[in-house]
Amino acid sequence: MTDAKTPTLAQVVASFHQIFPPQLAESWDASGLILGREERPVSRIGFAVDATSATATEALQEGAGLLITHHPLLLRGASFLPASSYKGNIIHQLIEGGCGLLAAHTNVDSAPYGTNEAFMDLLGISDRQVLAGANSSQIRGQEVQVGIGRVGNLPQPVRLKEIANFIAQFLPATAAGIRVAGRPDQKIQRVAVCTGAGDSLFDAVRAQEADLYITADLRHHPASEAREEALLTHGKPALIDCSHFASEWVGMKSAAGQLQAALAAQGFQVTTYVSTLNTDPWDFTLSTGDTYGSASTR
Repeated sequence: MTDAKTPTLAQVVASFHQIFPPQLAESWDASGLILGREERPVSRIGFAVDATSATATEALQEGAGLLITHHPLLLRGASFLPASSYKGNIIHQLIEGGCGLLAAHTNVDSAPYGTNEAFMDLLGISDRQVLAGANSSQIRGQEVQVGIGRVGNLPQPVRLKEIANFIAQFLPATAAGIRVAGRPDQKIQRVAVCTGAGDSLFDAVRAQEADLYITADLRHHPASEAREEALLTHGKPALIDCSHFASEWVGMKSAAGQLQAALAAQGFQVTTYVSTLNTDPWDFTLSTGDTYGSASTR
């Protein structure tokens, strides 16, 4: 038996894209290899939700040859990248430190075993199906369903407050925590999930008759309209609004494990780490007003 080899950046990226094909990304997305010499050997790989100065510094301290982030650093493009700009500084840090950067965004959201399914794994949800935009795709020789979000069933009904408490325990700490809309004793069994911003999917959530919708970045008007409509349908769906960062961070460990296993199957050896740096933008929250209550008797 030969000793395990160190893969090149090109081989790491090819293996990653076999698991999370870039063609699954939405048309507006910018997933893919942002920088790095493809022939350079990579023995350590970092995973983070965001490419920031802090996660770039961490990657260099960890000795990573590649940093894989969920959010693309150049999603909205850039005409100039001087080191004096925050994006340019990150790019310069990584290039000068010999670390590549790969963005893996909506292709990871859409694929099996991506961010949405990692969240559902933590909840123990079965009988899963794609929430929106379902279609078939060949991934690693198998025909699978891909698309945005997932919906499925808990093994047995639980109270809304119980599942909210459970989610609060496994998500990383953020200033805002989670927000919940619905009665604390409301029974929940059918659950829809869309990690990241998902308030454009309420029609799909209602069509699936979900008891609960878990997502992030819920805006006032879509959330308010959903709650008002829920009053007419026995309170369905209740809502749990997470930090965008936190909802997607839960998929990092799974992605790292899958990539490491795929490379090992080819005779390659790498180590990985998942950044625990909090890249949620908010630092603290304060309650407002003299009293806290609900605007209606739900």
